[in-house]
Amino acid sequence: MNTWILIFAMFIVTYLPRMFPMLFKQFQFPNWLNRWLKFVPYAVLGALIFPGIMEANPSHPTYGLIAGIIGAIIAWFYSNLILVVISSLMVMLFLQFIF
Repeated sequence: MNTWILIFAMFIVTYLPRMFPMLFKQFQFPNWLNRWLKFVPYAVLGALIFPGIMEANPSHPTYGLIAGIIGAIIAWFYSNLILVVISSLMVMLFLQFIF
């Protein structure tokens, strides 16, 4: 395949998603759709994080699940990302070395 055709195709694919919001700036979504779209980032984040949690220790997937639940509880109460990451890692290390 010609290199210039490939570069142009990549330009189109990356440019179109950025161009559409400018073209349809006057277009208003219905309120129910706006409410629904607000939850999309959370769903995508969960879809990215959960498989990693379950594969943290392939021989014992429950260790990752326990560490993820502890991390979620700490995130709920403290909202400190560093605290959540460190506590989840400590729980995971504790479970791996003790059991």
